[in-house]
Amino acid sequence: MKIEVVTVFPGMITGALEFGIVGRAIERGLLSVGTEDPRAHTNDVHRTVDDRPYGGGPGMVMKPEPMLAAIRAAHARLPAGSPRVYLSAQGERFAHAQAQELAHLPGLLLVAGRYEGVDERVVELGIDRELSVGDYVLSGGELPALTVVDALARLLPGVLGDERSSGEDSFAQGLLDWPHYTRPEEFEGCAVPPVLLSGDHADIRRWRLARALERTARRRPDMLSAAQLAAVRGAPSELHNAASRQAGASEDRGE
Repeated sequence: MKIEVVTVFPGMITGALEFGIVGRAIERGLLSVGTEDPRAHTNDVHRTVDDRPYGGGPGMVMKPEPMLAAIRAAHARLPAGSPRVYLSAQGERFAHAQAQELAHLPGLLLVAGRYEGVDERVVELGIDRELSVGDYVLSGGELPALTVVDALARLLPGVLGDERSSGEDSFAQGLLDWPHYTRPEEFEGCAVPPVLLSGDHADIRRWRLARALERTARRRPDMLSAAQLAAVRGAPSELHNAASRQAGASEDRGE
């Protein structure tokens, strides 16, 4: 997969790509990430990319000329069918479903804004979709862009050492993840649950699913719907019923 990021701070992107799963994906040729700096498309000595907003108010707005020029230059390097995505607080919520959708594309353009945002004509003329990584405001779109890159990299075939890992992550099947344990068997008075030491894979799977359902009902009852529970393969009916009761109790308490 090929990704391009439009940003006035390309070093923030390239510097973070050297590590972990994303770094390995790039080394293996499974992912490539390039950058395009709007300042390279300015004509003044100060390389100005922002100006005061029409109508008054605080802050600065990113100018349309350098932003659109950078978007078009970066998009031209991507394969056909690559959408142009603006990381914006006004965008649709980026979640696992969106990551799965985007991971199947041949390429992706991510636009990181700064200041008060970009001139609206940039969105009208050069953006296909807006995404938000959460209901909060950041100083710029670079960290959200890196979040999207990392989430997509995990879903690319061949990136993870065990392909089952991404399928068992939180949200992959509509549930939070179950608890994980490793050696030592006992640590500061806390022991590993005996079922995980039993070697009975069917019991282990039931235990993990039960813990995932319980954790989701307790922490994120909004995720538990009948459709989502039915989508969990092989979930025993008693676990569905227990999780449904927990979700209902959480709603009654106003959690």
